[in-house]
Amino acid sequence: MPIYNKLVRDRIPEVIEKTGKKFITRILDSEEYKKEIKSKCFEELNEYINAKNDKDAVEELADLLEIIHALAECHGTNIEQVEQVRQEKAEKRGGFKEKIFLIEVEDE
Repeated sequence: MPIYNKLVRDRIPEVIEKTGKKFITRILDSEEYKKEIKSKCFEELNEYINAKNDKDAVEELADLLEIIHALAECHGTNIEQVEQVRQEKAEKRGGFKEKIFLIEVEDE
């Protein structure tokens, strides 16, 4: 039996069960969960970076967004509050739409 030792989406055990396969899971405590959701974030980011086309990239972005929702909850907030902070930062510092690449700043 392959060993995964990783955080999975809530319905994955149900999906596995429908295949008739046996599996073992456990529920993480809060500290373990924070560690594993952060690890999952890196996993999904890596999959996004390695996506070969726009369709796959969008799939991976959706996974990352799901993780951002979960991380917000880990930090005692929600996606709406995260979005508000994002908007405030965009108003003060801008976004990334203009594709500006900073090369150098004169040091006085």
